[in-house]
Order: sequence, then C-alpha cells, then structure tokens
Amino acid sequence: MNPNRPNLIYVFADQLRYQSCGFAGDPKAITPNIDRLAAESVNFINTTSSHPMCAPYRASLFTGKYSSSTGMVINEIRINPDHHEALGQVLTKGGYNTYYIGKWHLYADQLGHHDDPKNSFTPRGPHRLGFDGYWASYGFHHTYWDQYYHEESEEKVTIPGYEPDGQTDLAISKLQEASAKDEPFALFLSLGTPHDPWRPGDVPPEYLALFDDVEFTLPPNYKPENDPHGDQWASLNAEQRAELTEWMRVYYAMTANLDWNIGRLLTALDEMGLRENTILIFTSDHGEMFGAQGRRAKNIFYDEAVRVPFLLRWAGHTAAGTTSDVCLNSPDIMPTVLGLLELPIPAAVEGMDLSHAALGQPGPEPEAALLQGMGATAIWEDGHEWRGLRSKQYTYATYLVDGSELLFDNLADPYQMQNLVDHPDHAGTLQSFRDQLRERLAAINDTFEVCTWYRDHWTEDRVILRTATAS
Repeated sequence: MNPNRPNLIYVFADQLRYQSCGFAGDPKAITPNIDRLAAESVNFINTTSSHPMCAPYRASLFTGKYSSSTGMVINEIRINPDHHEALGQVLTKGGYNTYYIGKWHLYADQLGHHDDPKNSFTPRGPHRLGFDGYWASYGFHHTYWDQYYHEESEEKVTIPGYEPDGQTDLAISKLQEASAKDEPFALFLSLGTPHDPWRPGDVPPEYLALFDDVEFTLPPNYKPENDPHGDQWASLNAEQRAELTEWMRVYYAMTANLDWNIGRLLTALDEMGLRENTILIFTSDHGEMFGAQGRRAKNIFYDEAVRVPFLLRWAGHTAAGTTSDVCLNSPDIMPTVLGLLELPIPAAVEGMDLSHAALGQPGPEPEAALLQGMGATAIWEDGHEWRGLRSKQYTYATYLVDGSELLFDNLADPYQMQNLVDHPDHAGTLQSFRDQLRERLAAINDTFEVCTWYRDHWTEDRVILRTATAS
C-alpha cells in the first residue's frame, strides 16, 4: 500500500441526530466508542443535512450539489447520473479502489416495492456514480434481521442475523482485502440504524436491556398538535404519540448497537495498521424529531432533524479532541474530502472545500448553511416546501405555501421555542437572513418551486430526466 496516499473510510448512520450522542452531552446515550472517536477527531459541531431526508442527502453527498440541482427532491426517485461528476468517479480516476456497503436509495423508480430487484439492485454502470469497485448494496429497507444486499446481479445475498453487525463484518473483511493492495482505498459504509421502525424486536435484546431502567420523556419542545406544514410522514396520531417514549428506548438501543459496531471497526483498523494513513469520518444523513415541534421523522429545518454528528480523524494531520464550528453542510462534504485527498474538485460542485478547517488552518467559510425542503417525503404533493439558513447562532426559515417565517437564536434557545420574527430587537438580523437567503438561492438557481413542478419539469415515471445544467 502506498504510504503517501491516505485511505478514506466514510461511515454514516441513518437518522442519528447529533444531540443523541454521548459526546454531544446526552446522558442517556451509551456510545463509548463513538465518544472515544470524538476524542480522537475533529468534531464539526455545526454540521447540517442540507435537505434532511435519505435520498436527497445521498445525492448531495455524492455530487456536492443541492437538491435543486440534483433533482432528488423526494425519496424513491432515480437520480440522473449524466450531468454530475460524482465523488466516486473522482476517487476512481484518482487511483482509489472503491468499496460501497449498505443502503444506496438513488435508483428506485417506484413508490414502495423497494424489495423488488428492479428497485433494490443498482446495475454496474453510471448509476453507481463511480463506485466501480466492490458493491454490496440495496435500495432501502428498514427491517434489520436476515436482510439482503446485491452485488452484481438481482440475486439477493442474505446477511444472517442483525444487519448492522453483518455489514460491519463485511466492511472489516473488505478492509483486510484492501490493505493488502498497493493502491489506496475508499470504503463507504451506510448503516441503516437507528432508522425506524422502533419496535422491541427491531434491535437485539441485550441492547434493549441496557435501557430497561432509563426514563425517557417527551422533549421540552413537544407539541400535542401536528405541525400544519408537515406531510403525512411528519404527522402523529394518538397511538403513535403514546408510543414516543418507547420509540426512543429502541432508538437508543439501536444507537448502542451501532456504537458497538463502530468500536469493532476502530479495533480492526488498529490491528491492520491502518489508523495512521486513513481518514475516518463518522456521520449521519439526518436526525429525528420524536414529537418536537409537533412532528416526527425529518424533512424539516429544526435542529433535531437537520443537525448531525460529523467526526473526522486523520492521525498525524488533525488535532485530536478539537472542535470546528464552521457551518459544514451536506454539499460541502465532497469538496472537503477531495481537498484532504488532494484530488480535483469538479467545477460544477456547489459546496465549499472546508478541508482547512479539518486541518486547523484558517480559510474561507460560509456565513450559514443553506437548507432546503422540497415537498412531501416520498410523494408529489405541494404545500410543504421551505427554505432556510443555519448559522453558528441562528436558524431562519420560510415556507412557500403561506410565506410564514421563523427565526431562532439557537445559543439562547437550543430547543427553538421562541420565534423571534416579530421581535423588534431582531429586525436587523431577520432582514439580513432574508437578503442572504435570496442571494444564496439565486447563486444555485433555486427558484423555490412547488414539489410538483419538479415532477412536471424534471421527471418521468419517477426518473429524473434533466438537471439544472441540462436544457
């Protein structure tokens, strides 16, 4: 293995919010291995998911662009690979052996039917976005026992037992294979937990037992009525509201299992001698509301949904146990990673290279992270669209359907319970964010359309036919 080329391991959980990690201060979390990794890493404390849903996040991660440029405005549609120079392509061209394990969620062209191979199997070719090496992936599913992945055919390869454990086993075996080669490698591990459903049987019993005596309560910003701007995935009925605290118990149990697997991965890296020459990133695609603000799920600008962990360790290059407060956003990840690897950043990338922040060096940074909500979670339905900005101190957002605005001081009001839009002392701040949002949207040609506009102008049968760079 060439000692001068750093390897890359990118591990991302599904629906793990920043505030539910031990290193972030949650006393209920049992995450000693993730906490240890935080102590060895740069902790990007203001990391946000630019469009906090599964498929839109992945599209931004792999293209360095916002949803208004990828067209991945809802889940369960198929990305157009033709107008993007994606992260996997740059890595492959740069001489990296690629490995992709886990959920992909960028190839389906149907709502539902996600276990049908026509949706779950992504064939070798452009739709893998440059991940031309080892492939063990599926579209999406969120039941975790005896699940499957695809390699090079529609045949389903079963993972016996609990899926995150088996996926981590597979990742460790591929690391052993990769470490024996002379070329550097880039391994992406997309773990499905702690995404719902949160039934007791959805997690190994020994992890659920860790929380038998832990009291879970509704969040301080819980609202008993549904958010009128929410879609059907955000809404809660009476039965679901009664289950919220038990859902939390399973969620934290899943996170504890996730932590155990991260610990196994860290140990394997040390045993293989890969620690010193590997950039290791641990993060998540988005968070979860659990009744906060009258919502469940994600797809909203509140911190429970949009703020995610992002830990970056590169021994000998990054300072262990440090924090960076730059506003790192999903489209910034691709250029930041490529900056660290000293690989070319495609000109069409919309995110910012913040690799200097990881290295503890001064450099330009965004004033705020641009946030987008493009419609309902997985159907073409108007009325839920929003845009927002999150700076180091404030969150500003506005809805398309009625023009309503929200402004929160996240430092003074971490649960975002006091809307400052009508507060005279914050009039200047409000106008500043209005102006900044207008400028940021214009810069990426986001014209703030209704959801069905993308259906009618960009897609056919849930397949994206164009992008912002196409006619």
